[in-house]
Amino acid sequence: MQAFLTWLVGVAQSVGLKLLGAILTLVIGSYVIKLIVRFFPDGKKYDHVDPTVRGFMRSFMRIGLWVILAVCVIAILGVPMASVVAAVASCGVAIGLAMQGSLSNFAGGIMLLIFRPFKIGDYIEANGHGGTVEELGIFYTVLCTADNKVVTIPNGAMMNNPVVNFSEKDNRRVDMAFEISYEADGDAACELAKSIASAHELVLKDQDVFAKVTLLGASSVTVTVRAWAKSGDYWTVNHDLIRQIRKAYIEAGIEIPYNQLDVHIKSEEK
Repeated sequence: MQAFLTWLVGVAQSVGLKLLGAILTLVIGSYVIKLIVRFFPDGKKYDHVDPTVRGFMRSFMRIGLWVILAVCVIAILGVPMASVVAAVASCGVAIGLAMQGSLSNFAGGIMLLIFRPFKIGDYIEANGHGGTVEELGIFYTVLCTADNKVVTIPNGAMMNNPVVNFSEKDNRRVDMAFEISYEADGDAACELAKSIASAHELVLKDQDVFAKVTLLGASSVTVTVRAWAKSGDYWTVNHDLIRQIRKAYIEAGIEIPYNQLDVHIKSEEK
């Protein structure tokens, strides 16, 4: 019994020390990883690095450091690394099949980083969602919508579907359509809209303003107006011109029709 107790105490001390060391390594390592991930891509020597690349580096570094920490904890516990490698290899196929979507997202993140269809701060539309790109991670891209909603889109879907980037070009064309009645003077309506658009301070003066009759509808004539502005001024110009042209049409007596239904009641004589 004395020999057994001595053996049991020795095993407890050995296992306890290994377990304590593994726990301390895990706690301290996780704290160090958080510090490294938080400050590494934001150092002064990384100021020249594009914010999109920084976000990807942060995600990749976080996963890599956690893998290294896990290997260290396993080694401290005394588990033979050969057994660990064999177990990982035997489970590799199953893990790969189970993580097909994640691997596709990872590959999509690499392709997005290489081809750069957008960068942090761009306003894009993808997968039916529009918003400003806040983060390009290894597996997901994070957008912030105009109404301050956060949308997370898998990178695989981003690569396999069209992405519209509204911020890539410095200038953007503002397209508007106004419907006037057939009794109104179409030429006068076009000239009035063109003069108002040309006078707007945010409309680019090196580009001609387009104002023409483009469609003869069932109950109205469509006047299309196109003007160029800086991408950041797009919505300001769009809203201002719609309000100003509508007001000018009303003051000039140019009728803006709306759908209406005339009902004729026919009475039968008895």
